[in-house]
Amino acid sequence: MLRIFKLLIVTGLLASVVTMTGCAYGVATTVGKDYVVVLRNDHFLWGALRKAFVCKVTTSGLSNCRDGENP
Repeated sequence: MLRIFKLLIVTGLLASVVTMTGCAYGVATTVGKDYVVVLRNDHFLWGALRKAFVCKVTTSGLSNCRDGENP
């Protein structure tokens, strides 16, 4: 019984680490005619490594992206 309990705890900890290390690109907002701001938020320490990317909009997609930490 103790072995099963330890296995469940280890599995739960590994599952929480895996889900907390990912990131998600969220809001995209236009700034002027040519630029957009794209926010990236991670799930590590409630967004401690979040960034904002300012990109130029072209016909082939986003280009010339610059980033800043902690917007």
